[in-house]
Amino acid sequence: MSATPVLIIFLCSFIAALPAFAGQQISWPNDAQVAVSLSYDDALDSHLDNAVPALDEHGFKASFYLTLTSTTIMDRLADWRRLAENGHELGNHTIYHPCSASLPERDWVPSYHDMDQRTVEQMQQEVKVANAFLHAIDGNTERTLTPPCGDLLAGGENYLPAVRDYFVAIKFNEPPPIESVGLDTAGLTGAELIAALSNKDLNGKLVHLIFHGVGAEHLSVSNQAHQELLQYLADNRDIYWVDTYLAIMKHALSQLPTPPAPPQADHDQQDPMN
Repeated sequence: MSATPVLIIFLCSFIAALPAFAGQQISWPNDAQVAVSLSYDDALDSHLDNAVPALDEHGFKASFYLTLTSTTIMDRLADWRRLAENGHELGNHTIYHPCSASLPERDWVPSYHDMDQRTVEQMQQEVKVANAFLHAIDGNTERTLTPPCGDLLAGGENYLPAVRDYFVAIKFNEPPPIESVGLDTAGLTGAELIAALSNKDLNGKLVHLIFHGVGAEHLSVSNQAHQELLQYLADNRDIYWVDTYLAIMKHALSQLPTPPAPPQADHDQQDPMN
């Protein structure tokens, strides 16, 4: 791991052809300079055991993107429900976490969860069923989505237009003038995380800090690094506004003119559950 943290810049690829809103800027609450979304993917035990207590210690709310076949869902359903009751977000990360097997270093993707073999209609149905499952856990009707692996093509076709209306927002598909930056935290030290977050080029932007394992499990960051980052954010609340991705995007979207309706996809858009 390089000592220099790497910021991964994601270009906005919002589904609708939105205007540029020339000159308009998004302002964050309490005159904060940067909005920070802390997100935890894949529904892991270490989220419940390590991340949540640390977040609650500082009063931060975060987004947990649940892969619904994770054994942690059924084994600890009451814990996930309690997490949502305490103001954290349960986000959609699909049921099976399908990814494209044809991309480099994807030999871990089983053939039956290969996005290259999926259709848009199959992804649409999986995402909608996942929303229904999440509603059964937290009772909420507003939701955001993080596409697994960041992969958007089902059988070579972008599936997001077919599911866009199900969500308040889809990560890294923010409309202009909302600028977002993603930081993959795996393996970084607390000092590296803080150095990346204190980058002056982030002023006015939305920063996604993406976690998987915290102190355990895959693609993990240490408990110490995670705690050091949270302490830094707590010590600099005048600079960073930390909240769920859902809350951040609702705030940002409330400042934009109403965008045109997204174009209809080429395939049948009827409710797949009917």
